[in-house]
Amino acid sequence: MQAKEELVKICHKVYEKGYVSAYDGNLSCRISENQFLITPSGKCKGEVEIDDLLIVDEKGKLIDGNGKVSTEVKLHLIIYNRRKDINSVIHCHPIYSTAFATAGEGFTKPVFPEVVLALGKVPLCKYATPSTDELPDSITPYIDFSWAFLLENHGAVTVGKTIKGAYYRMEKLEHSAHTLFIARLLGREKTIPLVKLKQLYSIAEKTYDIKIDERNRLDY
Repeated sequence: MQAKEELVKICHKVYEKGYVSAYDGNLSCRISENQFLITPSGKCKGEVEIDDLLIVDEKGKLIDGNGKVSTEVKLHLIIYNRRKDINSVIHCHPIYSTAFATAGEGFTKPVFPEVVLALGKVPLCKYATPSTDELPDSITPYIDFSWAFLLENHGAVTVGKTIKGAYYRMEKLEHSAHTLFIARLLGREKTIPLVKLKQLYSIAEKTYDIKIDERNRLDY
């Protein structure tokens, strides 16, 4: 029940924040090794209640609940099946993050210390048609090391060891995208000097729950 209450609370938060509109997005969390809570298809996240949540198995088969399982459940399951350290997946369409994804740009430059520490490199995943196997396939190259993904012409995905952890990454991603957008209106953004970036990497693994390696280091 606690997991259900927390997932519902985050559903309401992503809607209130404007990270989704209408029936957009889907949120989930792991409740056992092979069972997951997930929001139903065709339900506004601002109106989701505990009784609306579904339980599916590792193949996306409905175990409990009365709603329709989202076709994007595949996106969640490929992450859970590949990353046993992940216990929550959030997929939204936040405006500024989605704008960068639509412009064909991931977050791969070291601009914000908070992004370096909390998100690492945020890859741009090649456009894939929603509801098809192309969508989970598009994030496959990055699953093993990324904590946030931009889906080209689509939206964003963040993951976490907890529901709150996944949500706060989405919030950080969108806040950073908004700030970067404004910085570019003012002229351009400046990147963190390499020597300072190395200092950030030296404390990242001691303070945050992401592993910094060659795959998710931000580039120049």
